[in-house]
Amino acid sequence: MKAFFILTCVLSLSISTFAQINKDIHSLRYDDDFSYLKKDTAHRAYQQLKFMPLNTKKNIYLSFGADIRYQYYDIKNENWGDIPDDRDGYILSRFLTHVDFHTKSYFRFFFQIQSSNASGRIDPDALDSNPLDIHQAFFDLQLLNKQENQLIFRFGRQEMRYGSQRLVSVRELPNSRRAFDGAKFIFKYNYLAMDLFYVHPVANNEGLVDDHFNTNTKFWGSYNVLKNVPVIENLDLYYLGIWKPYAAFDDALGSEMRHSIGTRLWNSEGNFHYDIEGVYQLGTAGSSKIKAWTISASLSQQFEKLKFSPVLGLKTELISGNKQYEDEVLQTFNAMFPMGAYFGLAALIGPANLFDIHPSVDIEIVPKVNFAFDYDLFWKLSRNDGIYNVNGQLIYSGKNTEDKFIGSQYTCEFKYEPTDFLTFKLEGTWFSAGGFIKESGEGKDILLGGITAQFKF
Repeated sequence: MKAFFILTCVLSLSISTFAQINKDIHSLRYDDDFSYLKKDTAHRAYQQLKFMPLNTKKNIYLSFGADIRYQYYDIKNENWGDIPDDRDGYILSRFLTHVDFHTKSYFRFFFQIQSSNASGRIDPDALDSNPLDIHQAFFDLQLLNKQENQLIFRFGRQEMRYGSQRLVSVRELPNSRRAFDGAKFIFKYNYLAMDLFYVHPVANNEGLVDDHFNTNTKFWGSYNVLKNVPVIENLDLYYLGIWKPYAAFDDALGSEMRHSIGTRLWNSEGNFHYDIEGVYQLGTAGSSKIKAWTISASLSQQFEKLKFSPVLGLKTELISGNKQYEDEVLQTFNAMFPMGAYFGLAALIGPANLFDIHPSVDIEIVPKVNFAFDYDLFWKLSRNDGIYNVNGQLIYSGKNTEDKFIGSQYTCEFKYEPTDFLTFKLEGTWFSAGGFIKESGEGKDILLGGITAQFKF
């Protein structure tokens, strides 16, 4: 805990050093582009770190960056009381640092290491404790690289994120972010963007530099985005395929071959945002045929002229679950690689066999200080299936109870962003266990509190 507050103080004192820099830092750090500093003559330390020319023409250069995050969490009745609580909470720390090498306009190499550590955590897994590993290491051959038109071949270890991150995400909430090993073609032409890829998700291990190539899961697909479409604004169309030698569902065991076909309508401009997505899945899991689906909708409206500029939101999702045991048809949806905080800030339930209603409100108390509150109600969509974790593992089987109500979740968050580089968060969650949870395990309510300090440059 002492180290957490020391770091917070140090980061706070660092604000003035970077206060004049524009917001050029992205969630996917390989999307950062500081080439505009080629014309910069200020020669401040930060600019030199973000753009370090290696020749007189300044078309061969290096760029450095990092992400430092400390979190303190205290959870009471974790897993609804089925496992012992950590004494006095625990501290998670994550360090990411990268170097980005560009040669003229046709070659690029990106390298990033990650260190994730857990202090005070009882029996941490590799998502919380992964002391040092190569997180990303890929090269780009830029066959065509203009502002609106691009054709890039990418090969190596890389992060991937698509759409609203319901199916493919960087997994920001857990201590270790997700990466993939493989190849990807990236094509952009005016309002059209297309990715074609074949990769293996990296399996995190708890040792030093031991996140080796993972042959146990194969992932491939095509994700296509068309922007500025009349009436609907933006349209995503995609196909995603996954193969695993072993998968475990409440009503199926064995190898899994699953195909996902989806579409997404969305708009993130202006005061009214919407995100509507539908996915159908087919394939096989063990001896069962897969017939799964999901429909989701997320709507939000900001009222800029009202005090505190409130943003009101409403989300709802129908995510299929198995209809009948031992019928050789599996309707359980597999979100594959979803974001950690799929429902609210706490990653308690994964996106399978669910119906949820999720209203929220976000207000700006003062500039750079926001407060958010959301309320989530969860039901099982099907009685003949269980509930699953975010990683797809079964938490409770549906064979032991007829109750479909999982529970309700209340979450609040204070966020303070003094600069584009530094963020502080104070968050709390109360999950009130419903009938299904109470009949399946200890059934205790979960209380979670957390503090986060994150610094990026």
